Amino acid sequence: MEYRQLGNTGLKVSVIGMGCEGLSEDNYNMAQKMFDAAERLGINYFDLYASDPRLRQAVGRALRGRRDRFMIQSHICSVWKNGQYTRTRNLAETKAGFEEMMTLLDTDYLDVGMIHYCDAMGDWESIVDNGILDYARELKKQGRIRHIGLSSHNPLVAERAVTEGGIEVLMFSVNPCYDLQPATEDCEEMWADRNYQKQLTNMDPDRQRLYEVCQRMGVGITVMKVYAGGELLGSNQIAGVSLTPNQCISYALSRPAVSAVLPGAHSVEELEQSAAYCEAGPEEKDYAAALASFPRVSWVGHCMYCTHCEPCPKFIDIASVTKFLHLAQARSRVTGHPEQCADDGDCQIPETVREHYAALEHHAGECIKCGACEGRCPFGVAVRENMEQAVKVFGY
Repeated sequence: MEYRQLGNTGLKVSVIGMGCEGLSEDNYNMAQKMFDAAERLGINYFDLYASDPRLRQAVGRALRGRRDRFMIQSHICSVWKNGQYTRTRNLAETKAGFEEMMTLLDTDYLDVGMIHYCDAMGDWESIVDNGILDYARELKKQGRIRHIGLSSHNPLVAERAVTEGGIEVLMFSVNPCYDLQPATEDCEEMWADRNYQKQLTNMDPDRQRLYEVCQRMGVGITVMKVYAGGELLGSNQIAGVSLTPNQCISYALSRPAVSAVLPGAHSVEELEQSAAYCEAGPEEKDYAAALASFPRVSWVGHCMYCTHCEPCPKFIDIASVTKFLHLAQARSRVTGHPEQCADDGDCQIPETVREHYAALEHHAGECIKCGACEGRCPFGVAVRENMEQAVKVFGY
């Protein structure tokens, strides 16, 4: 298993985590089997959005005696009413639901307390106005929540929550199809077939900016819907081209700020299939050719960090240089001075980005402009221009 830092939380999480979709199967006995398998596979992070009391209790039993081996990302505002799940913004319901959840899980803290499912600007405002965010902050002060998270499908809402609300962990839907779609308050629009029948060009800029802002601010992203509910793996899936689990996971983990993917699994075998990503070779993880073959989609000029441009004769890690360049440029976009990076290189670069760039063994200034990289790029990226821009931004 591979592990990454979860933003600035200090938590070191497995890049493959576990969703909770299948845990209630086999009359809730699947929870024990899945946690046994997760521990064996080195998976130490899981998401629990479901509010079913029997499921939460089953998870509590499965964690008994090994709570310290797993990090819990569980959702407040996800409550059980009239025998079914519901999302609430009522503070009294939220508090009662949290206390019940902690009792059922038999734990005195959550590693990440996730404010559940916010896709609309008005909904974010209700989270603030109704005292939900303040309640989460109070729980953190008490140590009952170690870090505050938010789950969302809308990049504009998520960015606002991250920049205004002190969100430390963002649960977001990341895959190469949803990344094409503009922000919407109706998440079903992301997988509507009609939205993939038109010509699409490159990643939606709001989604790109969200990932870069999270990276700059030290907000870790945990990924839901990495397979688009299985649609990306099937013959009739929305992209028109089937992907493998390894390709989907590799794509998500290559986005800035992403720390872990949380694929749903309905069996131990499915969980093992996701965890096998860490043993897969570069060819099995390569998503570039598949993305380049998407019908009605053009990625021309957009770096996908796929590393097809390499090897460089000067041993430059081109994908990393480009990613750090984009992160530096994202800073200038956030501060409202996009001309800085283009003209004088003054991007007010975050220190972490400078440090990561400096730690590279070879830098953009070593580029000899041979163009070999551009000949290999499936997306027609102007790599030499990016290297020149990186020299302007970083100084070498």
